[in-house]
Amino acid sequence: MHYTFQTNVGKVRTHNEDSGGVFSNEYGILAIVADGMGGHLAGDVASSMSVSFLEKEWAKVQAVMTAKEAEKWLTEQCTRLNEYLYDHAMNHKECQGMGTTIVAALCTEEFVSLAHVGDSRVYIGNEFGFKLKTSDHSLVQELVNTGQITEEEAEHHPRKNVLLRALGTERAIKVDVQTLQVEEQQIIMLCSDGLSNKMETDEMEAILQADEPIETRAETFITKANERGGEDNISIAIVEYPNAVDADKAR
Repeated sequence: MHYTFQTNVGKVRTHNEDSGGVFSNEYGILAIVADGMGGHLAGDVASSMSVSFLEKEWAKVQAVMTAKEAEKWLTEQCTRLNEYLYDHAMNHKECQGMGTTIVAALCTEEFVSLAHVGDSRVYIGNEFGFKLKTSDHSLVQELVNTGQITEEEAEHHPRKNVLLRALGTERAIKVDVQTLQVEEQQIIMLCSDGLSNKMETDEMEAILQADEPIETRAETFITKANERGGEDNISIAIVEYPNAVDADKAR
């Protein structure tokens, strides 16, 4: 598998509250994007603590996981992480009110297990198309789900940034998890809303399908988001599975 993570402060913000990374061990790859929020510098504390926590826990894994075990692991780690962030905020006045979104993709040769809280997103492309695989935990998405506004109205809604769920803001949290089978020529993209708010799905697909190094494609996403205002921090992680021909050549 090929992978990359890139982040950028954008054109307006003075500091970057996003964190992330792609971490490999002998059992697979864990890709993470976290978008922090709350208080002066507290957002980047929450997001960086989250990535460090999950990176360390992933390094401790000592056996191959089934899909069910991967979902359980992601749920348990995100639950523990939520408590860790909440307690830190309670014990450090400067961090009170901090929180972060999280999207994580645990990638093996057979399956991809996803976990998310908040409005950072996971998109997956393969021979069946390119689709958003997460549903934002936001006020606007809830209005869409209940039929009060349309998807088109949601894109420009004035309260689009209001989250209903985030790590670290409450003692208990519900983590959404799911598992997808690996398909031919699969590519997984995780991103913060600083990117997803600036691009349509078909445009994302076109960039990901370009015949360019994976790092170049990630740079293109960040460049375009900044060209369109760059009001927010921009983060992206990409994991690309080799197609069958490339995999045979590598053996």
